[in-house]
Amino acid sequence: MESIYGKYRDGLAKTLDDLTARIKGYNKAHVEAGNEPLYEHLITRLKSEESMAAKLDERGLPHTPREALAGGIYDACGIRIVCCFINDITENIKRIKELPGVKVVREKDYLTKAKPNGYRSYHLIISVEEPYEDALGNNPGIWYAEIQLRTIAMDSWAALEHKLKYKKTIYDNNLIVSELRRCADELAACDVSMQTIREMINNA
Repeated sequence: MESIYGKYRDGLAKTLDDLTARIKGYNKAHVEAGNEPLYEHLITRLKSEESMAAKLDERGLPHTPREALAGGIYDACGIRIVCCFINDITENIKRIKELPGVKVVREKDYLTKAKPNGYRSYHLIISVEEPYEDALGNNPGIWYAEIQLRTIAMDSWAALEHKLKYKKTIYDNNLIVSELRRCADELAACDVSMQTIREMINNA
């Protein structure tokens, strides 16, 4: 079966590598200047052919590179930045927006306004100019990436919620939803407390 990404798969992978290297680069410079790292770790992924096919099917779109990479689906490249503190999320957002050639297409703030189930994160959809032909034939091309920024607590909660959501037998779904929301709120309060403690130590 022909790849949904076609001849643009290499450009897609290189775009993800370039963007990741630039994020690691500003973090390295920040640390070398005597500061704490801006994140604990980051994870990258290219959306699988199967996942992209499912997304195109949901939207009734053909399985073509143009639709997958330039048709309004922006998450073929994905980066998750996991931070120790809430303020680090804000700083990373600022640094990403300052990267040359990067433009914000869309952003969703689930930090100050959590989803009903308690999910917290900050989502950035960005476009970035890269020296690779894109699916519209432009060279340099415009490529897209979704960046999610979370604290360690938010990331742990999201991973566990994802696993629990796919359990086959649920006897009291309302109670489970309520408990997950309670846990999310408690972890959010802990994040705020840890940020406060950090500021107290830094100001001492």
